[in-house]
Amino acid sequence: MGILGPLVVEPTTVMDGEPLLGPFENWEHPLGTDNTGSDLLSLTVYSTGPILKMMTAGGLFTVTVGTLFGTVAGYKGGLVDTLLSTVTDVFINLPGLPLVIVLAAIFSPKSPWLIGLLLSVAAWAGLARSIRSQVLTIREESYAEASRAMGIPTSAIIAKDILPHLMTYISVNLVHASRNVIFGAVGLYFIGVLPFSDPNWGVTMNLAYQYGAHYRMEAVHWLIVPIVAVVGLSMGMILLSQSLDRVFNPRVRASHAETADEVSAEEGNETETAASSWF
Repeated sequence: MGILGPLVVEPTTVMDGEPLLGPFENWEHPLGTDNTGSDLLSLTVYSTGPILKMMTAGGLFTVTVGTLFGTVAGYKGGLVDTLLSTVTDVFINLPGLPLVIVLAAIFSPKSPWLIGLLLSVAAWAGLARSIRSQVLTIREESYAEASRAMGIPTSAIIAKDILPHLMTYISVNLVHASRNVIFGAVGLYFIGVLPFSDPNWGVTMNLAYQYGAHYRMEAVHWLIVPIVAVVGLSMGMILLSQSLDRVFNPRVRASHAETADEVSAEEGNETETAASSWF
């Protein structure tokens, strides 16, 4: 919807239709209109792009910084570990939401990419701490020790021996970090902390709430449409994280394969039983 939708759906304008037209009353505006007659389907479609940009920026920033700090601190140890762990602990103890609100008030970001980075400014610390704990175990494995004995550079060991074993955890956290950006961005737009620029679901919810759509039945669809969009995208991200876990985690993949084999065997036995009883 965010990538292909703008190629199919025309952008809406004020008085594009009848104000507060209900959903499915007019197929020119299948999701209805707001109090200015703007088409809610068009608003939802064109709001998806900025949200996707925020998710991409925030998720990649969280995973990149968290993975970098965690792997280097866990593998190098010593003074490097102490310094990076101290920085990580500082960001872990920073109050996330108040920090984001203060930074948003100072910088007033309008670019979706910058907003995504702003929402993830302290989100990477927990991931870095978790990855460090796992790297402390992996670095003692025989293949990692063999690489060090052969004089392979640290960067190559981390890239080839350490990170592949963390891909499951990293990929799942990428999805979860992106999902957190959705709720953070929509929430801050809804309460009016972030400046309104491009249309997005949080802005739509804010305007609907100000109009009283939460208690006016003729306008309730104005509030429900962006809520459904947020929930749908969030559910999609959860399903994606489960899929990535199945792709990268050999234990989960093996468990699914065993389950499929058991189901096939049971179906085969039922077929044989039914055939024998028939004859």
